Amino acid sequence: MADDHDACRSGVVAQRLDTVVEEVRQSLLEMRQEDGHWAFELEADATIPSEYILLEHFLGEIDDEVEAKLAAYLRKRQADHGGWPLFYRGDCNLSTSVKAYYALKLVGDDVRAPHMKRAREAILSRGGAARCNVFTRTALALFGQVPWRAVPFMPVEIMLLPRWFPFHLSKISYWSRTVIAPLVILNTLKPRAANPRGVGVEELFVIPPVAGRNHLINAARSPLGGVFLILDRVLRSLEPLFPKKTRRRAIQAAVDFVTERLNGEDGVGAIFPAMANTVMAFHALGYRADHPDFAIARKSVRRLLTIKEDSGYCQPCLSPIWDTVLAAHSLMEADDGRNNAAVGPAMDWLIERQVLDVRGDWAVRRPAVRPGGWPFQYRNDHYPDIDDTAVIVMALDRAGDGRYREAIERGVEWIIGMQSKDGGWGAFDADNTYHYLNYIPFADHGALLDPPTADVTARCTSMLVQLGYKRDDPRVARGLDFLSRAQEPDGSWYGRWGTNYIYGTWSVLCAFNAAGEDMAAPHIRKAVEWLKSRRREDGGWGEDGATYWAEHRAEHKAESKASTPSQTAWALLGLMAAGEVGSDAVRRGIEFLLKAPRTGGKWEEEWYTAVGFPRTFYLKYHGYSVYFPLWALARYRNLQRSNERRVRYGM
Repeated sequence: MADDHDACRSGVVAQRLDTVVEEVRQSLLEMRQEDGHWAFELEADATIPSEYILLEHFLGEIDDEVEAKLAAYLRKRQADHGGWPLFYRGDCNLSTSVKAYYALKLVGDDVRAPHMKRAREAILSRGGAARCNVFTRTALALFGQVPWRAVPFMPVEIMLLPRWFPFHLSKISYWSRTVIAPLVILNTLKPRAANPRGVGVEELFVIPPVAGRNHLINAARSPLGGVFLILDRVLRSLEPLFPKKTRRRAIQAAVDFVTERLNGEDGVGAIFPAMANTVMAFHALGYRADHPDFAIARKSVRRLLTIKEDSGYCQPCLSPIWDTVLAAHSLMEADDGRNNAAVGPAMDWLIERQVLDVRGDWAVRRPAVRPGGWPFQYRNDHYPDIDDTAVIVMALDRAGDGRYREAIERGVEWIIGMQSKDGGWGAFDADNTYHYLNYIPFADHGALLDPPTADVTARCTSMLVQLGYKRDDPRVARGLDFLSRAQEPDGSWYGRWGTNYIYGTWSVLCAFNAAGEDMAAPHIRKAVEWLKSRRREDGGWGEDGATYWAEHRAEHKAESKASTPSQTAWALLGLMAAGEVGSDAVRRGIEFLLKAPRTGGKWEEEWYTAVGFPRTFYLKYHGYSVYFPLWALARYRNLQRSNERRVRYGM
């Protein structure tokens, strides 16, 4: 009887599986744009819409209708603790809360309103606005709410430093250099925001900011951090002696850096903070509204707005290339290689966006390497993304009718050229490992560098072996060795760009599978057992953004958290890569996805399952709850039908 029951249950699951895969597949196809690509919303926390409001009041160009929508969004995102979190149901983040409070006050919210009172109490109970991070204190300085000594000394003259100097723009991450180049113009000119309504936030300080003397702290509590604080004070005292001619030359160097990378309506670095700083820097330099550089910079910022009927927000950037390639992978899995025509338009769209002619900032470290990567956004030619490129190459290879051979070869050539000395890959640069710079006062956000990571390295290694590179090839061997060394003591891998250890472990298990690793090897079994141990009672997996803090490693199993469709899909894909398709853990995870609430092709998912900068900035990809669950369900179905245990592809 038990066998009959199991067979009946298996048949019901298989039938339901076919139905859901086809429903979601069809829905995903209906979500694509007319030219064949996908572009889902990319949402961050309250910081970006708050900064958009601050930007308008800095310029004195206020769009009340837009700001009303952004304000509605901010009010809805306020948490029960009174402040604003970095991610869904997270703790109060002081810097985010200060910006959100200031933005709402600028829009016109009464400080006596209950939500403003609760926010103010949350901020003051955490030390007040003086304890904010560098970027928030810079915004407050621009509005005259704190003195400029509250901001780390970053004079524009850093633009003239030689490459051999301990600090140079080429030594920090792409996102940092595109933010810093216009920011040092602001730090040097010290413009005052127009602030036409004369709004301040003195009530957010425990003591008057002008009375504060210790705005800069040694966040890392290290001797080197203390040395940098002393150096900050010394250089600040010497600033009046800086030659004016040198300063003019440095400002021009910063302007030249920015204008070379304006990137049309996609913006400097194609990320909001760099775009917003550029707009403010041009304004501070006296650019008129009709100046072409100012106008295009302003347009690039507006393009990030997502305005809906009852509210709106500003995206941190756009993610069409990432969305498109992941959607294509899931569709190819759903079609099981029988009909890749469904992704043909997407592949053609991606081919058009390969960067073949621009030698971006990455070439400073790799001058002999030819361009060949893809960006994350619509256009960002100076900053192609290594992770995106590897995933695109795997998709082109899988779609493979020979039409994409040249694009694949250039992509592989660029990826190989970007491997770091330690065998790993970073996201945008090679050997971006100047870790001492994490101790400068400006780096209190902890995201100054772009070192090699397990998830990106796993993708690049997977790409190489999918394309036929053997595991004894030096590039593959060094990548696998990096991954082996990066494994955590508990068997998991850290996820730099997805939350968190589930994402990292899925990525690495796929790479080891692609490379033909023995799935009975101790390090693989340890990873498998870690994933199984993290399964929740409902059969799914979930992990919170707080796990990026060491003291919160176990929060993915806390009662206040939940399983998510995208993280469940990652865990399933990782387990299936390790040969666990027949395990009870995989079966229950599949059942979770089949039962989880869904509207059309989109599973319900309020949680943030991605990260911009750990402990600082988190992301919610609205497409993750569509294509990742589809991918996992389709792969399970395909492996069950074929009686195979080994996944054939790198992802």
